[in-house]
Amino acid sequence: MGTIRTVTLRNLEIGAGVPKIIVPIVAETAEGILDKAREIMGYTFDFVEWRVDFYEDALDTPKLLSTLKALRTILGEKPILVTARTKAEGGALDIDMDVYTALNTAVAQSGEADIIDVQIFSGDETVRKNIDAIHAAGCRVVGSYHSFEGTPDKADLIQRMCKAQDMGADIPKVAVMPHTPADIITLLDATQEMHNKYADRPIITMSMGSGVISRLCGECFGSAATFGMIGQASAPGQIPTQQLTEVLSILHQALVPQA
Repeated sequence: MGTIRTVTLRNLEIGAGVPKIIVPIVAETAEGILDKAREIMGYTFDFVEWRVDFYEDALDTPKLLSTLKALRTILGEKPILVTARTKAEGGALDIDMDVYTALNTAVAQSGEADIIDVQIFSGDETVRKNIDAIHAAGCRVVGSYHSFEGTPDKADLIQRMCKAQDMGADIPKVAVMPHTPADIITLLDATQEMHNKYADRPIITMSMGSGVISRLCGECFGSAATFGMIGQASAPGQIPTQQLTEVLSILHQALVPQA
């Protein structure tokens, strides 16, 4: 494959150098969300994922956008990824796809978010509507697939990332649950093959739970970002950002040829 086209969110270039650290915000109330944002600004990280599916007013569009605007004020130039994860993929929202599309479209059109998560296996028509609306608003897309039940085989994982890429997602993302160490190896093998043979843009992959090694070694295999926690995690296996920063730096120094 040719050179990976990096994705720039504000001043952050994804797909080059050390994998970027994403910190989730998963509070239920506006007050809790904004308090968390103030807290994390005292730490080292690259951008935020706001998990709006945990927000008690996620389906109240004016309140949702008001909270997003306040979040932007606190975070300044830190990019914001907005994710409305449905129950079908391990999230907290039980909504139909028309509501899902309207939510993502409103967030994109607000101008306050930088990138929005779209579940790639939500039906092709729904996905196209979401991606088209988000891109039309000048926002980027993470095209995601999650499996909390297990780890598909390598060919399946690659196919899912290729589908996200083919449908126009700016960053394909795969997160799966391992049952054995071999499952973790499968995820990492799929990551490096996708990155080396098929990807023309950054990808994000992780093996959740006991697959914590995959959250640390992404640069070795081609994953461009990883999730770290400050307080509450949003998925199994996330580790504190301070430890994550140290490990990513050690690996990067080992991988980059020294002058």
